[in-house]
Amino acid sequence: MNMQKQKGKNEELQHDGLGIKIRSSDNPYLSADIQNKLLQPRRLSSYFIVLIESGSITYNIDSQDFTLTDGHLLFAMPNQFFTPPAKPDDLKYFKLLFDENTLALLPQQFPFLVNPLNAPTIILDSVAKERVIKVFGILDQILYIDKQETDTEIILAYLNSLLSELNSAYFKNKEPVNILNTNLSKFIEFKLVVETSLTEQPSINAIADKLALSTTSLYRIVKEYTGTSPKDYFTNRLIAEAQRRLRYSNTSIKELAYELGFNDPDYFSRLFKKSTGKSASDFLPGQDLSGK
Repeated sequence: MNMQKQKGKNEELQHDGLGIKIRSSDNPYLSADIQNKLLQPRRLSSYFIVLIESGSITYNIDSQDFTLTDGHLLFAMPNQFFTPPAKPDDLKYFKLLFDENTLALLPQQFPFLVNPLNAPTIILDSVAKERVIKVFGILDQILYIDKQETDTEIILAYLNSLLSELNSAYFKNKEPVNILNTNLSKFIEFKLVVETSLTEQPSINAIADKLALSTTSLYRIVKEYTGTSPKDYFTNRLIAEAQRRLRYSNTSIKELAYELGFNDPDYFSRLFKKSTGKSASDFLPGQDLSGK
């Protein structure tokens, strides 16, 4: 995928400065041309979540079919290969997409998004399903139905609530699902290592050793699924975590640098500015992050 197409996909997600979009059976894509384009196989440029309220449908992710029915939820990560199906007329669903930058603004982390159990589907019990549908409905109303502009913090609060529900439901089912694609399995392991050792800042050699891979193999796998090197992926995730902590804590930039494993706060500040285009102080509480 070329950069122009990738940029276009990210721009389509924008809502009041946030990279987020929601669609539902009550609020589908209206244009037939858009619907036809969306049925084309593609690499995801954002996190993708679909909940089936009623009906049945089969999605294909990384050449694996996943059939969903009432109360089933499917999620996928950026850069996974995604083939969406045509939707039956009787299908009731909610579909949510959001990018890494939006995720970084939430006040906590959600390990299920890394998919450590290699199980991209979640089956909600009736009580959890009812709660999740309500939150999806509120997000649908906030993002597309209400005519008045909604505060970004309210959108993030409901997104945080939704992901908290899904994170809890994901880890209630401990049975892993085997993934035939060894590279994808290793990539998921890599993401989990990144999440669990983020502030320790292990070397790429150390991560490769932990995954029983050569550094060349690790580079090839991470490049395949992210388009970046393992080092750049780790740095981007570290900076995203820095943004989240700056927004939701009273920690000084110097203290934060040490918390994230940097020995030199000045180097952290330069790296942050290079990665985001803004100084770390711009992300402190009370700052306007909408870009307006």
